Amino acid sequence: MYRNLIKPIFDFLAAVIALVILSPVLIVVTILLYRANNGKPFFYQSRPGKNGDIFKIVKYKTMTDEVDDQGNLLPDSERLTKIGSFVRKTSIDEIPQLFNVLKGDMSIVGPRPLLPQYLQLYNEEQLKRHEVKPGITGWAQVNGRNAISWLKKFEYDGWYVKNQSFCLDLKILFKTIKKVVISEGITAENMATTEPFNGRN
Repeated sequence: MYRNLIKPIFDFLAAVIALVILSPVLIVVTILLYRANNGKPFFYQSRPGKNGDIFKIVKYKTMTDEVDDQGNLLPDSERLTKIGSFVRKTSIDEIPQLFNVLKGDMSIVGPRPLLPQYLQLYNEEQLKRHEVKPGITGWAQVNGRNAISWLKKFEYDGWYVKNQSFCLDLKILFKTIKKVVISEGITAENMATTEPFNGRN
């Protein structure tokens, strides 16, 4: 009952309230990123949602599109802007995903939506993360985020799918606020973001 009825209502109401409260922040950050990224404050990317269905996730654009002499994108650490670094460190880059929640593509709490190419790399247990809607935050995020291995993330995601409840979601939300305040686990060690999943790590 919670997963199919109560949670969608909670997600919608929470997203509306959050967008209203955070609207001043959204306006300021959008303007700053518009200037830093040549008129492109947002970043859109295809991600698999519930049942592996593909949708377009929206986030703030924290890196430029600078390329080298061969036309290849420069490393993430070199393209990360100053305002982008701040936005990522404070997790403000995740706020636009509230619009994905309003559309019904995502939930406030759930396994993070990853890249479509990872679908073919998952084993049977890892695929179970797609039995629920992906979330802006999740059990893996409050237990290490980018500072833990992929395999550990999937272990946490699988545990969440099996134990999803209103009380657990509230616990994750409160722990998320704490993590954001202390900026813990934003990046993997010695990396601007985190390494790609290769099916083994």
